[in-house]
Amino acid sequence: MFFDLPLDQLEAYKPERTEPDDFDAFWASTLQAAQGHPLALELEPVDIGLRTVACFDVTFAGFGGHPIKGWFLRPVQATAELPCVVEFIGYGGGRGFALDWLAYSAAGFAHLVMDTRGQGSVWRKGDTPDPIGSAPQLPGFMTRGLERPDSYYYRRVFTDAVRAVAAAREAPGVNPSKIAVTGGSQGGGIALAVAGLVPDLAAAAPDVPFLCHYRRATAITDADPYGEISRYLAVHRDKVESAFHTLSYFDGLNFAARAKAPALFSAGLMDEICPPSTVWAAFNYYAAEKRLIHYTYNHHEGGDSFHTLEKLKFLHERLD
Repeated sequence: MFFDLPLDQLEAYKPERTEPDDFDAFWASTLQAAQGHPLALELEPVDIGLRTVACFDVTFAGFGGHPIKGWFLRPVQATAELPCVVEFIGYGGGRGFALDWLAYSAAGFAHLVMDTRGQGSVWRKGDTPDPIGSAPQLPGFMTRGLERPDSYYYRRVFTDAVRAVAAAREAPGVNPSKIAVTGGSQGGGIALAVAGLVPDLAAAAPDVPFLCHYRRATAITDADPYGEISRYLAVHRDKVESAFHTLSYFDGLNFAARAKAPALFSAGLMDEICPPSTVWAAFNYYAAEKRLIHYTYNHHEGGDSFHTLEKLKFLHERLD
């Protein structure tokens, strides 16, 4: 059912942003610390039985110098440097097998898929541990390290993602000036964060993005993953304001306000996991050229393959 604002109100929905005074300083110091570690990019060829796509097992140094896994794929027949699409994965999923990620290389792009630290045991296997622990948390990732911005889980993930863009730029046969970021749900939220942290991307395509407008999300949906925050705060009643203060450093609305790359968003009007008003709030704050395609009777799957076609058109326009 339609549980959120009507479409005309969504299109104008621009709530007040909660942004800490030291937001930019926090992220500048975080990324500067990451740059103190060599990127240590390793690309090991992998034979996956394909003759038109070259595949590499990727390792690079993310937050804290921790090794982050991924896949890098590119068309075998390409001779010139290619644009590269850097893709981030939805909540609970991992990089799986390289065979799971063939659309962008088939479209003629290089493609780097970043594994998400600590995830990959819900719907696709992952290979990257998160070596940093947490104070008491609700099972999942949304409350891991929530007591402070510097210990919060997504500080590490967003830093890994910025480093993934650096890895893509160093990968063989990639045009470093033509990097796009994309992903769905959590992957869309990560892509949005990277769009706000990396000023010279060529394009961004966040699908049904998660990690946006946390306070409203927890107020209008019980669905996980936002529900993890609600259940945590139901126990830690004294930490409501401190929790949302931490989350303000990781809110897609604040990254959107700093973005410079042209963007294509998607939303499902019946999406109970990433409610449409949270997506439109990020979209309406997005500071660069932008377009949003909504799917009226769809939930968190959004446009699915219909939207993949739209993304390929968008990426060809921006990257070719």
